[in-house]
Amino acid sequence: MHLLIPAAGMGKRMGSDCNKLRLQALGRPLLAWTILAAQAAQEISWIGIIGQQIDFPTWQEVIPQLQLTKPVEFIAGGATRQESVHNGLKALPADADRVLIHDGARCLATPELLDRCAQALNNDAGLIAAVPVKDTIKIVNQGGLVAGTPDRATLWAAQTPQGFPVHKLKECHGIAQEHHWQVTDDAALFERFELPVHIVPGEDTNLKITTPADLEIAELILRQRYPA
Repeated sequence: MHLLIPAAGMGKRMGSDCNKLRLQALGRPLLAWTILAAQAAQEISWIGIIGQQIDFPTWQEVIPQLQLTKPVEFIAGGATRQESVHNGLKALPADADRVLIHDGARCLATPELLDRCAQALNNDAGLIAAVPVKDTIKIVNQGGLVAGTPDRATLWAAQTPQGFPVHKLKECHGIAQEHHWQVTDDAALFERFELPVHIVPGEDTNLKITTPADLEIAELILRQRYPA
């Protein structure tokens, strides 16, 4: 299974003036923990890191320290996540027929989750890791008034990995680029074309590191997983 890791996120909400994936948890950059999970996943055979050129020297210093046995390729990203993933798809090896896309900022995903998603990607449908929403969700209008309360039983919080057949996702991205359509993730793009997207149970600890509080939680979880 081929894995693409978008890794160009800036750290505005983190209060950082650089790519937040350069920030460290337990002495390693956040991206390193994401890559180590991919290394440990039995189903992953190839890793593509999509990022900005300014970060590549940092990642090229980090990679040898991880003692990887799987090939890693650096891919220049675009101005948006959508453009970056499109670039990543075009850089996949010619024999790639299925791909997982996993945000570099979700550095707590386990190898087991990556394997579970890879194993589930055995047909032409797309898939996303997700967990049921625990909180009651409110729909709020522009004036700050509650406009409704959707049924929580039907709500899931989307995570990554997300997985797709390569040829179909490439086609969707190509049409979206032609028509200047913008989506928040690849599952939303599949949905726009009315293509099926299935749920694979995610992990409550599969957080997207966005704020300083998230970073503190990540360090706590990593300490529990890798006690000194």
